[in-house]
Amino acid sequence: MSNTAWEALSNQAVGAAGIVYFLALIVLIAEWATHRQVVVAETARATEGARGGVALAVRTGGDGSGVDVDAGAKERRSEFLGRLGLLLTALAAAVHFVALLGRGMAADPNRVPWGNMYEFTISGTFIVALIYLVLVRKYSLEWMAPLVVAFVVTTMMVGVIWLHAPVAPLTEALNSYWLVIHVVSAVIATGGFTIGGILSIVYLVKQRRGGDAGAPPGSRIPSLAVLDRTAYRVHSFAFPVWTFAVLITGPIWAHEAWSRYWNWDPKEVWAFITWVVYAAYLHARATAGWKGRNAAILACVGLATLWFNFIGINYFSTSSQHSYAGGELHSVVVSSDASPGPADL
Repeated sequence: MSNTAWEALSNQAVGAAGIVYFLALIVLIAEWATHRQVVVAETARATEGARGGVALAVRTGGDGSGVDVDAGAKERRSEFLGRLGLLLTALAAAVHFVALLGRGMAADPNRVPWGNMYEFTISGTFIVALIYLVLVRKYSLEWMAPLVVAFVVTTMMVGVIWLHAPVAPLTEALNSYWLVIHVVSAVIATGGFTIGGILSIVYLVKQRRGGDAGAPPGSRIPSLAVLDRTAYRVHSFAFPVWTFAVLITGPIWAHEAWSRYWNWDPKEVWAFITWVVYAAYLHARATAGWKGRNAAILACVGLATLWFNFIGINYFSTSSQHSYAGGELHSVVVSSDASPGPADL
């Protein structure tokens, strides 16, 4: 295949992945709605039964067992929609990967698809979806699927509409094996922090609405304790990976590109600020016993610094050697001996 054909395949795969993600989102929302109907019907039947009456609009089995046929059918439908939604999400992630592969193969020479903001965006959203699919069974995160898929679809739309750029060769400084090591670790950590941040946001919203006692009957969202514990575990996974990216591979690559390990570049500074916030989050939990609301707020602060580093520095900084604008890489040389440097997330 020619480079043009690979680029066309990548663009088509991005569009197809977005469509499948959107279909998955519709199915997952339908699954939530169906589950809610089952819970409401069961609650109404239990209330009427406690009063000695007969629940209205309930069809029972012919054997007189009192089984709610409608509720049973809806429950099976809800389970089917949940499995279908996850299957569509996995299918969309597979097509998403094809888009990344096509993007890298379209370049001459072939390269990893991390040369501009558009490529970082579609790569980052793929990692968020992939990490979610890996963790969904381990931590029983099926309830979280609509939130994750909505985030992925929205971010991909932003990338396609405002950040898209033609395939171009990497700059000399970016054309290094450290690009793979550094950016892979940074993207994985970003995906983990994003999943943990969504859990923390859900925790704060649920607590504000009355906590476990104020949750509607049959709510799919876990208890506050489970949300807090799962967010902590995900952040504990992402933090060492971010440390490896920011404090080990980043300085090594910077020394290779600029002959200095640390340049006080805005991107470097904000990456370090993000590291400090998440270090404080984990330290406070381990030593001061911070849990619940305070920990969730600190995790959200970390998420804000993370995404400001990814988006804000790229568009608002005029002195960063890591900046991206309009989808294309531009470097600002701050000294006569400085060369364009590696691009961080």
